[in-house]
Amino acid sequence: MKQAIHPNFKLTKVTCVCGNEFETGSVRENIRVEICSECHPFYTGKQKFVDAGGRVDRFKKKYGI
Repeated sequence: MKQAIHPNFKLTKVTCVCGNEFETGSVRENIRVEICSECHPFYTGKQKFVDAGGRVDRFKKKYGI
């Protein structure tokens, strides 16, 4: 690899809107994110499945299930 062309890789603090903070490696000094693994619905188990326009009901009605 060529010398002196790569950015400095350093330990940085990531801050979420929910208040969660953790450290990771990056070329940026501070990173702010809108959603993290502590508040993301998929990881917290609070995920809501929305039936868009009654598709399931229309399918059941169409095929008599």
